[in-house]
Amino acid sequence: MTFKININGSSRSIDVDGDTALLWVLRDVLGMTGTKFGCGIAQCGACTVQIDGVATRSCITTIDSIGKSTVTTIEAIGRTPAGENIQRAWLEREVVQCGYCQSGQIMSASALLAANPHPTDADIDDAMAGNICRCGTYPRIRDAIKLAAASGSKQGGRG
Repeated sequence: MTFKININGSSRSIDVDGDTALLWVLRDVLGMTGTKFGCGIAQCGACTVQIDGVATRSCITTIDSIGKSTVTTIEAIGRTPAGENIQRAWLEREVVQCGYCQSGQIMSASALLAANPHPTDADIDDAMAGNICRCGTYPRIRDAIKLAAASGSKQGGRG
């Protein structure tokens, strides 16, 4: 069956079964490999994308559930104010170690800042709870989110 989805600002036609996971559409059909496969049961966060700005696990999101929603992946998150600030802060705080989980971490962190430009530690904990980093870079992730939030405040509320 053919589905039209809005992904990273472009309309794409996809010919797959409706129960195909968005993750596999992105990786196998569209060749967008920035979104990673981790656990396949929405527990690790490696496959996180944003659907209408909400951090969503693509491994359990079927293509037929997308409808007219807008999908944003790691390939385009830097075009958003929150994504740009997060990516800059990630580099400044040297968050990445092995890097495998980082696209999912960035997608969750940028969704948090877009919705809440001044998150508390509890807000950060809640938003990032479903993203596992086997390297344990959690303190650097938290520092980068705080830096990005501060950067957004200095830019006239861009978060």
